[in-house]
Amino acid sequence: MLDINFIRENAELVKEAARKKRVVVDIDALLGLDEKRRNLIKEVDAFRAQQNAASEKIPQMTDEEREQTIAAMRDLKEELSQKEDTLKDTEDSYMRLMLLVPNIPDLSVPDGDSDADNAEVRAQGEKPQFGFQPKDHSALMQNLNLVDFERGAKVSGFRGYFLKGDAVLLSAALWQLAFELLARKGFTLHSAPALVRGITLVGTGWLPQGKDEVYKVEDDLYLAGTAEVSMMGMFEDEIIDGSMLPIKVAAFSPCYRSEAGSYGKDTKGLYRVHEFMKVEQVVLCRADHEESVRWHEELTKNAEEMLQALGLPYRVVVNCGADLGLGQVKKYDIETWIPSQKKYGETHSSSYFHDFQTRRLNIRYRDADGKLKFAHSLNNTMIATPRILISLLENYQQEDGSVLVPEVLRKWMGKERITKHET
Repeated sequence: MLDINFIRENAELVKEAARKKRVVVDIDALLGLDEKRRNLIKEVDAFRAQQNAASEKIPQMTDEEREQTIAAMRDLKEELSQKEDTLKDTEDSYMRLMLLVPNIPDLSVPDGDSDADNAEVRAQGEKPQFGFQPKDHSALMQNLNLVDFERGAKVSGFRGYFLKGDAVLLSAALWQLAFELLARKGFTLHSAPALVRGITLVGTGWLPQGKDEVYKVEDDLYLAGTAEVSMMGMFEDEIIDGSMLPIKVAAFSPCYRSEAGSYGKDTKGLYRVHEFMKVEQVVLCRADHEESVRWHEELTKNAEEMLQALGLPYRVVVNCGADLGLGQVKKYDIETWIPSQKKYGETHSSSYFHDFQTRRLNIRYRDADGKLKFAHSLNNTMIATPRILISLLENYQQEDGSVLVPEVLRKWMGKERITKHET
């Protein structure tokens, strides 16, 4: 959430941010409600002060004065009640609009209407050259008895799946590699809850805009689409000692997304599923733009180092304005090479938010001068399964249908090659 003072002083900049992010929000209407709200607050405060002053004087009044004052107080109380109701309605309307106001994208964010307008920053790794016709991940996994889509759909419906055998071990090995790399870099590991309250989704910017993307379980309980939500919620309403910053956490959790709006896209295989597992990096740092930028590059580098360790070709793209979330200042997507499609597919995202999320969640720190400030927040996908299995299996497939295990994972897999096993 942006500071209303910032919006008042930079209305045109905020309007341009909304245009660049393709967000529909009426900034002029918001400022009108803000002015009305402030005037009503003054009027309500004045009425309450008048009411309190009269109440203090009543004990010293004569009976006649007391009777006249009490009668006047009744009228005042009724008028105050009407003003309070109007103020509440105005504040509700004001807050609904405030929650739609986007963060200001960095100047380096390109303009664009969709992910097709994202710009490549760099590419890494050699794409495999096969002396045979490579199979897609679906065929590979079914031939190797690593997945059961039919029974998955029977149990979970559309996009349901069961991973089997070495696919499960391969996923676990990927999580272990992520834990090992991040622990080495000083991240505190967490196992995070997937069930979160609505206020936490609002605080992280998933609600109200992304309401069609999340699964609602109860009146105020949802399934999170990423551990970023629960990890940010963990610090809600806390004041952090500034000497503890930056806070670096890595969280493992199941994730759930309805994939609303993706009808007809990636309907086969594991690319777009409703339920998956993820290791997420989350950082809270000082309220300093340059520090946020440094951490953004660092988190992205961590994910790249994992892909390099796996030997997977990938590229990094900077997301255009329309492909940014409401709160994101800047985002990189990392896309990994998919041989069967002869293109890169998005497997990671890396974002920074300045104080957009922490202002909503009231996460502050006390600096060296004792002043309270809202921290800056960042997050990044270290690894998400099963999606990364698509690139891993396809890039390491062999002509006989087997799949080589990347050397860095063999200590957890206990083997060099995945071959078919009957179950």
